[in-house]
Amino acid sequence: MSAETPVQSAGTFTRLRLRFRDWRGTRPFWAGLFTLLGGIPIAYFPYATLKLGHMSLAMATTAGAGSLIIGVLLVTLGLTMWFQQATRVFAGVAAILLALVSLVVSNIGGFLIGFLFALVGGALALSWAPGEPPVEADGDRETAADPGGEGIRKSLPGDVPGEPALPHETGDGGEADGGVRAEIRDGGHRVG
Repeated sequence: MSAETPVQSAGTFTRLRLRFRDWRGTRPFWAGLFTLLGGIPIAYFPYATLKLGHMSLAMATTAGAGSLIIGVLLVTLGLTMWFQQATRVFAGVAAILLALVSLVVSNIGGFLIGFLFALVGGALALSWAPGEPPVEADGDRETAADPGGEGIRKSLPGDVPGEPALPHETGDGGEADGGVRAEIRDGGHRVG
């Protein structure tokens, strides 16, 4: 594949991978994943029966219902982080609080595994910020910031030929250099 090859000619796996990467980049993906993974052991361990040879080890406790609720809520918050990015702060705070409550309610937070995953997921959700939208190099497309596609830049004094620059933008020779020469000449102080 060369640099000129369009993405459409790539294989199905490559297209799906690129679409997933674009989707993942617009939301707190890792925060949702860690929160979701934190809810699974918290909800699972109170109901699990472990077999050690011929011996069964049951973890059934009176806090099983609380563990199930906390685990399901953490999984729901993880999915919310993925599909409702606007609620990421609420979901992050709720995940951290539920992780702390799981220490007391559900077998030390799913044997610390679920607690740590949910805590990291909540912290990642709080720290995530949406990125800047990419700037379109093509002037033909309409964007939300520039509906006409003409460009937003206004001309400044000194940009138009024949129009004088502002006094603070001229140096010794009358050029529009931002007053750099005047500042250097007077010991770094700007001359009005």
